[in-house]
Amino acid sequence: MLEVSQITRSYGNFKAVDNVSFSIGKGEIVGLLGHNGAGKTTILKMISGYLEPDNGSIHIDGISLADELKQVQTGLGYLPENLPVYAEMTVADYLDYAADLKGLLDKNKNDEIKRVIAATELSGRLLAPIATLSRGYRQRVGVAQAILGKPKLLILDEPTNGLDPEQTQHMRDLIRGIASDATVILSTHIMQEVDALCSRVLMLSAGSLAVDARLEALRHSNHLLLETSMPEAAAQALKTIEAIEDITLVETIAGDNVSFSYRIETQSPEAQRNASAELAAKIIQSGEKLYRLLPERRDLETLFREVNEQRYRQDSLQEGLSHAA
Repeated sequence: MLEVSQITRSYGNFKAVDNVSFSIGKGEIVGLLGHNGAGKTTILKMISGYLEPDNGSIHIDGISLADELKQVQTGLGYLPENLPVYAEMTVADYLDYAADLKGLLDKNKNDEIKRVIAATELSGRLLAPIATLSRGYRQRVGVAQAILGKPKLLILDEPTNGLDPEQTQHMRDLIRGIASDATVILSTHIMQEVDALCSRVLMLSAGSLAVDARLEALRHSNHLLLETSMPEAAAQALKTIEAIEDITLVETIAGDNVSFSYRIETQSPEAQRNASAELAAKIIQSGEKLYRLLPERRDLETLFREVNEQRYRQDSLQEGLSHAA
């Protein structure tokens, strides 16, 4: 549905986006993650047609954004992080204005406005000037204008910003419903939003795409967590198991029955099943107790930190080499 190929964008000497490529299919909700300045908003602006890439191409439903900008934009919905609204307008007037901009006419226009009002629960604020609304209600107005016309591609930049927990849950349900007929790109710094909504994540670091993977695959690592009565000296013998690369003592748990917690590195996530079976068999055969053996699962915050630490090390190395030259 969306094809982004080798796009680059610079501001003077600063390269905000560097040769980024990815594709997203219909019905996917994809999270776009990255630290401040990583290039998230610049990419969203290029996909929406607000900015042109210096190099590369963007196609939506096989249509080039560069060649048919207006045609493509009729099928887009965009909620920027800081929604530019006319504060003196009422909610009803603003949605009527947004519908005109999207080319909606007559009965279709009225039906769409009614639909988005119901979807975002704005009926009680229709005659209120936008300037008088809370941050949460302004956000609802932004989402309402974004989903007018049932867009094929919905771009949401921090959609739950300023919402209370109940409003956040409602917004999540709304986004899931939209994804049944559209593609959704969700840019956020809130990891829980990605966990709750997305099946896939694109992670940016210093303008480059560092990770493009499904969330379920990212959560799996090539490590096992083991708790046993087997002391460290004896546990090192478990390295003879073919699939095991290393064993590290993490914690000694004192008490009536002292136990030891280990982090075990396997050759790959796929090797964990056989390694677990052999580990359990050897520990029991040795007469020791097996308290816990399970795969280590990574959360997004851990992965995000790993990606940025790796980028920092690369930048530091490059800076050192430049000084040496």
